[in-house]
Parts: sequence; structure tokens; C-alpha cells
Amino acid sequence: MGFAPQWLALREPADRAARDTALLARAAHLAGPAPVIVDLGAGTGASVRALGGHLPDAARWRLVDNDAALLALAVANHPNAQACQLDLNHLSDLPLDGATLVSASALLDLLSERWLRAFVDILVRHQLPFYAVLSYDGVMHWQPELPDDAGITAAFNRDQCTDKGFGPALGAASGHIARTLFEQAGYYVMLAQTPWVLTQQDARLQAELLDGIAGAAARAGHGGAPAWNAARQRLVSQGRCTVGHLDVLAVPTGRVALLDGHGCGNG
Repeated sequence: MGFAPQWLALREPADRAARDTALLARAAHLAGPAPVIVDLGAGTGASVRALGGHLPDAARWRLVDNDAALLALAVANHPNAQACQLDLNHLSDLPLDGATLVSASALLDLLSERWLRAFVDILVRHQLPFYAVLSYDGVMHWQPELPDDAGITAAFNRDQCTDKGFGPALGAASGHIARTLFEQAGYYVMLAQTPWVLTQQDARLQAELLDGIAGAAARAGHGGAPAWNAARQRLVSQGRCTVGHLDVLAVPTGRVALLDGHGCGNG
């Protein structure tokens, strides 16, 4: 699993705008007065930037990724961050000792149920909260509409469930499956819908996104994906795109009381 820094930079403003602000505030509060946050699939440090303004200045980060180049960019810009290069398949190597929160962005939908079950077991042993944002939920809408939109979305969703390096991926079901597994483990879980809403001002992001969607749909067997992409690309300067995501905050029952005053509505 790896992503180009240019793509991560392009999507970061849309990710930041989509995050649920209430769950973000609760996650920051759960991290405690001396936060030590382990961020999975950290990339260039987008989670540090998104959460940083809500945490004490002394907050420390352990950024976990298998891409040394991305981690180098992340720690160069964030002096309180430590690079932890490792393969997320090696769950026993996660640097969780002394951590107060585990986070992830745009990661859950790439993982398998087997991986997630093992991960939940580890967090239960450490009694750590988990804050995962921007997991794709299978919903995409475009304006103006084209006849192939629904077929492309269905094909893309099939491709999302193929192996992304962790076994058959959860894809669009990831947020709800995570909720179920954490609740079965005795956690209190909150969900929030956090869609991207892309307009003409996001034309570059739309164009890159369409290339990726069409490529995935083609891999899933949709023969009309190139023509659909070409038609959609002609509309990016006037079109609108909504891509559904979910944010998840899973809290050990022993720490739910820490949310007093920060709301406990279950989404």
C-alpha cells in the first residue's frame, strides 16, 4: 500500500473540510492532557495537522507507515512526531506502549475483516480509543448525472473489496463493520457521515479522482469506464461530486466518562 505525496496533498483540504468537528473534538479530549497518538498509515502527517490545533503543544505523535519517503516528509514538518516505519500487517510491532489514542485516516476501507478483528483485540488489551476518519461508504453522486454513473459506482465498489495488501478489503462496509466489532468488544462507538462535496473549485481533485474511479471500475470489468471518464472530465469545470465517508470514534467503556461535556450522541 502506498500513495503519492502529490495525491495526498491534493486531497487534504477536502479531507479536512469533511471531518466531523464534534468527533474530532471528542477524540482530542480523549487523548488526554499529555497526548501520545499513534497514527496508522500516517502518510505525510495529515492527521497531525488536522488534530494539532485541538491538542496541547506537547502532544507527541508516533507516525506509522511503510513508506519511508512519506514519513520523512511528515517528521520534517512536525518536530513532535516520530517516524515508525513498519508494515501494518505486523500488528504486534505497533508502538502502543504509553499511547493515549490511536488514529487513522482513509484507511479502514482498505483493511480486511481478519485484520480488523486482530486489531480490535490488541486495542482491547491496551484499552485504547480509536479515531478513524474518512472511510469510504460506497456512495457517490454527480451533477449533472450521466447514464453510466450507477454502473461505474457499483464496479468501483466491487474493486474496493479486492486485496489492498491486507486480504479482501472491507471497502464500503468498513465503517459499519468496525462499529460492530468494537461494540462486540465492549466499546462505545460513535459514527458520523463525512462526505466530500466537490465543486468547480475542486476541479483538479475531481479530475484525479475520476481517473482513479474509472481505473478501478475498468479493473472490475466495466467496459464503459474510459468513455465515462472522458465524459465526466469534460464536466469538472461545471459539475459537482459527492463522495460518502464515515468517521468512527470507538471508546473503551472505562473511558466514556471522559466524554462528559463533549457529547455522547451515537450516530
